[in-house]
Amino acid sequence: MENLVRSSAQQPTGNPGALLDIAEVRAAAERISGQVVRTPTLYSRTLSAITGAEIWLKFENLQFTAAYKERGALNALLQLDEERRSRGVIAASAGNHAQGLSYHGTRLGVPVTIVMPKTTPTVKIMQTESNGGKVVLEGETFDEAYAYARSMEKQLGLTFVHPFDDPQVAAGQGTVALEMLEDAPEIDMLAVPIGGGGLLSGMGTAARALKPDIGLIGVQAQLYPSMYDKLKHADLPCGGDTLAEGIAVKEPGAFTSAVLAQLVDDIVLVDEAALESAVALLLQIEKIVVEGAGAAGLAAVMRNRALFEGRNVGIVLTGGNIDTRLLANVLLRDLARSGRLGRLRIVLQDRPGALFHVVEEFNRYQVNILEVWHQRIFTSLPAKGLTAEIECEARDREQIDLLVAALRAKGYDVIQIELG
Repeated sequence: MENLVRSSAQQPTGNPGALLDIAEVRAAAERISGQVVRTPTLYSRTLSAITGAEIWLKFENLQFTAAYKERGALNALLQLDEERRSRGVIAASAGNHAQGLSYHGTRLGVPVTIVMPKTTPTVKIMQTESNGGKVVLEGETFDEAYAYARSMEKQLGLTFVHPFDDPQVAAGQGTVALEMLEDAPEIDMLAVPIGGGGLLSGMGTAARALKPDIGLIGVQAQLYPSMYDKLKHADLPCGGDTLAEGIAVKEPGAFTSAVLAQLVDDIVLVDEAALESAVALLLQIEKIVVEGAGAAGLAAVMRNRALFEGRNVGIVLTGGNIDTRLLANVLLRDLARSGRLGRLRIVLQDRPGALFHVVEEFNRYQVNILEVWHQRIFTSLPAKGLTAEIECEARDREQIDLLVAALRAKGYDVIQIELG
């Protein structure tokens, strides 16, 4: 993979001419101090052993709204004058920015309007409203909701608070890096998710000023490589249904793109399987719930071992807002990939005792049967034949492989259904 190259003239040095200055990040830290959670940065012995890197985790999913987005939203709100505060703010968001802005706006007495697409899940609407925001549903896509929010901004004299393409917002997000490097000064590389680029713009500015040689690696979902395309002059397709909806941005910010062009060492892409595995691993190892975007940093380290091996890597768990049913699916799919869950399609004769003899083999190899489905009608088998699909649970993949081999040795036609 071709790395992005920064010349020495491009590296921010903390001077006023930089696009974003560490002084602005430090000012944001003072401004929001005591109003957001100072989340811990902790070393993970087990993840370090698994990845070959020294892994430090920043638990931003422990914020009140379960995401780092509070920092930037609050920093922007606190810099409004009295007139703009009284009129209120507006944003287009269906995610963590909406909740962070609503929570802190309500707390500060600033009216908050959030425009969301009509397709937004009800749970996200309810969460935003419970934090005090007024939700307006408009358009079928985010772009349509964004355009409507901009029109309301002008018509009603509201202040638009962008979720990422704003220096004040990026400075607020940069406070994450100040805390990480204070708590774990040995960190020499950061793996940070990129959606629109606000988090890495702020964090990268602070980290590079404090440690000029620190490695800065951006992480994007493979389905949404917008910043990757922009900075690497690539043309990968952008779109699809990703687990990491928090970083599913089709058009990166103009301001953030300029900042990251000066800062970032490389951007790596992670596929959906890697994101799912990272979410599951964080729950299993750290006993912590993260959303898909929140697990992107760990997914990158796991998928790009050579890039991170031997380094002290800081990973931000950016948020924990994941639907419980979706989380359950992710965990079950991870069990299937690891071989602990399996589904076997077995051809049987449609006669008494046929299934009993198959079940005997499951018992012999101590493989637990979870579900059984029969199919007699919609099949190309002869009329006296049927297929049975058996979902089962085992200790590991080897145990299921031994069962399949035993069934085939007894003459059964067995297909293992693999998870794509």
